Amino acid sequence: MNFQPTEMQQQIAQVIRDFGKTHMQPHHILEWDETQSFPVELFKKLGELGLMGVLVPEQYGGSGLGYLEYVTVVSEVSRICGAIGLSVAAHNSLCTGHILQFANEEQKQKYLPKLATAEWIGAWGLTEPNTGSDAMNMKCVARKEGNEWVINGTKCWITHGKSGDVAVVIARTGEVRDSRGMSAFIVERGTPGFSGGKKENKLGMRASETAEMIFDNCRIPAENLLGKEGEGFIQSMKVLDGGRISIAALSLGIAKGAYDAALKYSQERYQFDQPIANFQGISFKLADMHTNIAAAELLTLQAADMKNKHLPMTKQAAMAKYYASEVAVSTANDAVQIFGGYGYTKDFPVEKYYRDAKLCTIGEGTSEIQKIVIAREALKQ
Repeated sequence: MNFQPTEMQQQIAQVIRDFGKTHMQPHHILEWDETQSFPVELFKKLGELGLMGVLVPEQYGGSGLGYLEYVTVVSEVSRICGAIGLSVAAHNSLCTGHILQFANEEQKQKYLPKLATAEWIGAWGLTEPNTGSDAMNMKCVARKEGNEWVINGTKCWITHGKSGDVAVVIARTGEVRDSRGMSAFIVERGTPGFSGGKKENKLGMRASETAEMIFDNCRIPAENLLGKEGEGFIQSMKVLDGGRISIAALSLGIAKGAYDAALKYSQERYQFDQPIANFQGISFKLADMHTNIAAAELLTLQAADMKNKHLPMTKQAAMAKYYASEVAVSTANDAVQIFGGYGYTKDFPVEKYYRDAKLCTIGEGTSEIQKIVIAREALKQ
């Protein structure tokens, strides 16, 4: 397989780097992180560039690109700021991706053009306070009343839970622990009974909003059901396969950003009359970082290529997500170490990469869950 960047991927990367210099670096990133601000207007600008509907066909207002280009988008944005990369990934792969994969034509025509251009920001609700990895034990319920569904319950850890204009929500419509006992629904902001709850005060990814979504006798039209009743959990698992590629790309970008900063600093920082990059203790760290990033990138691109070809890729996506997220953490850790005391301050970028990276080993399935998925798929063979 040849994973050399295509001309299109190179152009996308350059557009994002130029955009970052103009609209993100350096002061805005620090300000958003310090104040935990979610910069909605930035995402509107990204929408104008076609980066909020990367996988959406052109007929619905999207860019009509594939997963290799999508990896480029998420990783390059994350190379600048992991929090912005996380929101780009969540919008593209979860809310928009779920509607793209499972909505009927009328729903696609209604929602995809607004999501693809970031006129509307998307959210996706699966996780609940007592059901993280144990999603089949969810308590949020939806019951049919005439031509409406009535939703009651709470979702937590939701990216754009307060600011999202539209959410895809998975709620229980059948028995607990029945994989066909859950359904997916589209809920618009402003619907009576639908509100945002607590916004989380996070270690990292602070410019990406994470909040509760609360449903209190929230009534939505029957036509807001996504796919068929009882398909919500099965749909979600398929969406998460693509979502794991997103988190792998996010991890890759954070790792590259931390490595870039450490490499540059190691060549500029002099001790004992020479750059610290000359010392074996530093050069070996750089070698490990560079090698691990290359391996993570290959795993991520392999999963993306298989997704493009509509091949089964549950194992490959889990491996990419697991390995790349752990590489992001180890690379950011080594980058802080190379910077020494300066790496522990907010005057340099690596402390933020260090904080942002940890989420990658937790979100959309922890590293431990990825190991379960990988082992299960391997044992099938």
